Amino acid sequence: MDLKSLKMFVHLAQNLHFGRTAEANHVSTSTLSRSIQRLEDEVGTSLLHRDNRTVVLTESGKQFQQYAEQQLEQWQLLQLSLNQEQEQLQGKLHIYCSVTAAYSHLPPLLERFRQQHPLVEIMLTTGDAADAFEQVQQQSVDLAIAVKPENISRLFHFQPLAKIPLSVIAPTMTCQVQQLVKKQTIPWHEVPMILPEHGVARKRFDYWFRRRQQGKPNIYATVSGHEALVSMVALGCGVGVAPNVVVENSPVKDRVQYLENVGEIEPFDLGICSLNQNKEHALIQAFLAAIAMPS
Repeated sequence: MDLKSLKMFVHLAQNLHFGRTAEANHVSTSTLSRSIQRLEDEVGTSLLHRDNRTVVLTESGKQFQQYAEQQLEQWQLLQLSLNQEQEQLQGKLHIYCSVTAAYSHLPPLLERFRQQHPLVEIMLTTGDAADAFEQVQQQSVDLAIAVKPENISRLFHFQPLAKIPLSVIAPTMTCQVQQLVKKQTIPWHEVPMILPEHGVARKRFDYWFRRRQQGKPNIYATVSGHEALVSMVALGCGVGVAPNVVVENSPVKDRVQYLENVGEIEPFDLGICSLNQNKEHALIQAFLAAIAMPS
């Protein structure tokens, strides 16, 4: 029982004219008659009363008409659903994140998104995590993996991803800095500090250092990006505050150590940032929806 036969039967049942049904379906009347005969053979009963002038549905024919119409409707719905799935999103999605986030957090997000939308082209820009919100606000990018600021503007939509611990780190190599941090009471006002130029990490450090009540910090250098900060600490230039995930993914992680018993630092809220005015755009909406799904 094929769909073409059902379609021809429904057309015939609606207009009760072999000639018009045959013409509408681009077949001969004899072909149409054979198709109806095969249907009757399959269902085991007559569907039509016909003579040279008239065609009338039997009671079985009326029931079969309802069945055939339902089957054709289900097929049309299935076709529509399949076509919608095949009409996949296309275009470019520009994402900004830090170098560390590019291999610590971004890969599983992209994998999930690309499984659903393989035709979307991803453009990736890496840089200082502290610049993420500015990149989004200037619309240089569509989305950014960013650290949530203490006071987030209503301009932005922020979708949380993870809590990121921060730690105070020092060099493992024998140097003046190591000698200072080994003292029973660390003279924090003497310890050279490597600090982020700006952003949430800098504010976390300022708050942490004020609680040490040691006056102003001895700032050796300010850097752009946590990756550079970890490298300078590893070289023995000073002590710094950095996200644990940056330290663990650093090629110099064996040359730095976490300082213990120096006071806790409030962790980061890491997430996906976009402009509120743009979050309903198809590509952005699709990305946010994809990463929100359980992995």
